[in-house]
Amino acid sequence: MADDPLTAFVRTVLDSDVPMIVLSPHLDDAVLSCGALLGWAGRRAPVTVATLFTEAAPPPYTLSARRYLRRTRADDAEELFADRREEDRQVLELLGVDWRHVGLVDGLFRRLPRARPGVGRLAPLLPELAHVYPTCRRLHLSRGRVSAHDAETLRVAGETIEALLPARSGGLVLAPLGVGGHADHVLARTAAERSGRRVVYYSDFPYDQTAAADAEFTGRHRLMARAWDRDLDRKAELIRGYRTQTDALFPEGRIPRAPEVYLLPAAGDTAVSRDLARLRGTRARTAGGVP
Repeated sequence: MADDPLTAFVRTVLDSDVPMIVLSPHLDDAVLSCGALLGWAGRRAPVTVATLFTEAAPPPYTLSARRYLRRTRADDAEELFADRREEDRQVLELLGVDWRHVGLVDGLFRRLPRARPGVGRLAPLLPELAHVYPTCRRLHLSRGRVSAHDAETLRVAGETIEALLPARSGGLVLAPLGVGGHADHVLARTAAERSGRRVVYYSDFPYDQTAAADAEFTGRHRLMARAWDRDLDRKAELIRGYRTQTDALFPEGRIPRAPEVYLLPAAGDTAVSRDLARLRGTRARTAGGVP
């Protein structure tokens, strides 16, 4: 039986001996959204998960950050993120994939590059004044847009893709679709979109259980959703490896068994077939000794 377009696409990437990277905004997003595919791919070829936002910052914290810390039963954000990095390392090593922690500061804790005039003395009393995203609500962090103050952050994300997937190497980037509108997810998506690399977008779980994808983005790129339902049985166990986050993400204690969703060009079979042919050409040239 022939593979579906998504399986055929990924299988050909893996068989072509070119890199595959998964761009993860936070220290759990890759496994939440792609854990089943990662388990399947990690048994077949080298795969790297590059997590962008892996650091917090010292106090004072915004109200949104303090609420997050209460939900995760933590007092110190930097200690929490040290625990999160270790959780991520352990889970990804269980999957047999490589990992990179890029070291950018999470959006909840990201401060302005330069304080606004007159803010210096007020910031300890009202930390929101010194942060790129003062609140977690749709007014700021979850409004579906990247702040102009994040230009340097976006540059570093782009350089990460370039370092792990040089332009001449071919390969594939899996990047978040940004469902839910979190700025860190949209920033990762934007870095992938601008990279010039071959990109497949993944639907952000569990946020896609309650929110819709950005129709303007999917329409502009003519993306079509493809479901991945292989190797789902182990996924809940992997997600529970992120012990500091599980209760906050799934307060009822149940992790839904949902197929992963990936988005390919809707020209679907034409665009995918073209990329498959290009990848097969890369594999043939490599086998023939052409650099």
